[in-house]
Amino acid sequence: MVRPMHPSSVQGVEDMIRLGDLHEADLLLEVMLITVFQTYTGSILVAVNPYQLLPLYTVDYIRLYCNKRIGELPPHVFAIADNCYFNMKRNKRDQCCVISGESGAGKTESTKLILQFLAAVSGQHSWIEQQILEANPILEAFGNAKTVRNDNSSRFGKYIDIRFNRSGVIEGAQIEQFLLEKSRVCRQAPEERNYHIFYCMLMGMNLEQKKMLNLGTASEYTYLTMGNCTSCDGRNDAKEYAHIRSAMKILMFSDSEHWDISKLLAAILHLGNVEFEGKLSIVCAWSFLRLNVKDITESQNLRTVGVGRDLKRSSGPTPLPKQGIYGRIFLWIVNKINSAISNPTSEKPKNTHQSIGLLDIFGFENFSNNSFEQLCINIVNEHLQQFFVHHVFKLEQEEYLAEHIKEGLLII
Repeated sequence: MVRPMHPSSVQGVEDMIRLGDLHEADLLLEVMLITVFQTYTGSILVAVNPYQLLPLYTVDYIRLYCNKRIGELPPHVFAIADNCYFNMKRNKRDQCCVISGESGAGKTESTKLILQFLAAVSGQHSWIEQQILEANPILEAFGNAKTVRNDNSSRFGKYIDIRFNRSGVIEGAQIEQFLLEKSRVCRQAPEERNYHIFYCMLMGMNLEQKKMLNLGTASEYTYLTMGNCTSCDGRNDAKEYAHIRSAMKILMFSDSEHWDISKLLAAILHLGNVEFEGKLSIVCAWSFLRLNVKDITESQNLRTVGVGRDLKRSSGPTPLPKQGIYGRIFLWIVNKINSAISNPTSEKPKNTHQSIGLLDIFGFENFSNNSFEQLCINIVNEHLQQFFVHHVFKLEQEEYLAEHIKEGLLII
C-alpha cells in the first residue's frame, strides 16, 4: 500500500522520537537527511560513520556542549559525554556509555572523542589525563588491523573505567581487555592486514635497528602477506611508529622494554618464515626468544594429530606458539599502561570517587570463513542487544504496568 509520508519524515528531526511515522523507510531517510550524520532517539545517540574528517570535534565544540542538556544543541557525541559527566557529579553515581554497532560503524572513534571531552572538561589538564589519551595509539597499534570493511578495525574489546574525585577531576583509569583476535597473527583474509604494529615497526625503524633484528620489508614475511595487502591507503606507518614511540615514553615504557617487545615481534615474523625442512629463520627467532633451536623446532613441528611432514600436504608449523606470544605481549602492554594511569589515589574507598565506564567492542561479524572468535564476538553482541532491549523496553513496560497502563505494551 502506498501512502504519503508524514511531514516530519520529509523535513527531518533531531530526535527520532518526534517522527510522526515510525517506519524503517522513515528512519533511514532521517539518518540520510541529517547532514551532520547524528541524531537522537531519546537519550541515545544514533551516528553514521561519515568516513571523512569533519571540523566538529575542536576545543570550541567542547566548550559549546559543556553544561548543556541533551536537545539544547544539535545531536553530538559530546552531548552524550557531557550528560554522563553531569549526572555523575550531580547524582554521585557511576555512569557508563555502551558503544555498539557493526564493524566499521565508528565505535572506537566515538570512544576516543568521549575520552577527549572528559579530559578537557575535568579542568586540571594534568599528566594523568595526557597518559590516558596517549594509551589509544599504543592499543590501536597492537590491537587494530585493516579489514575488508574497516582500515582501523579493533580486533579486541576494551572497557575503560575513568575515575574522578568528588570535584569531577580525573584521578586515574583502568583498562580491561578481552577477546583479542590472536588468530590474525598467523592468518589474514584476502585484502586484510596483520596488526598495525608489524608494518609500523618495519617502516619506522632505522636501518641499524632493523639490521640488529635481521628484518627486511613487509613483503618478505609470510605472516604479513597472507592477505596480499601490506599497505593501507590513508595510513602512514612510519609516522604512526614515531607516534607509538612517543606515547610509550609518556606511559613510562623504558627503552629496554620497548626493545624487548621489538625482539618478540621480530621473532614472530621469523617463526612465520620457518619451513619444516629448513632453519634459515629459526636461528633469528631462537636468539630473540632465548630458546634452544631444538626446542623451537619441536614446538613448531610436533602435533598430537597425524599429519605428514610434507610442506604441500601440511598446513605449516603450528600457529599456537606465535599466537600465545603475541597474546602475552598484548596483555603485558595493557598491564604496563594500567600501572601508569592507575593513580594510587584512585584506589581509595569507593565512596570517595565516582567513575565513567566506556565499553568499546567489535560489532557483529559474518565473514565468508568464520571461526570460534566470530562466535564469541557475536555472542557478546547478542548480550549487549539484550541489555539494550531490557533497559529501553522491558523496564519501561514494567513502569507502565506499575502505573496500570495496559495500552501499547510490546511482546518481547
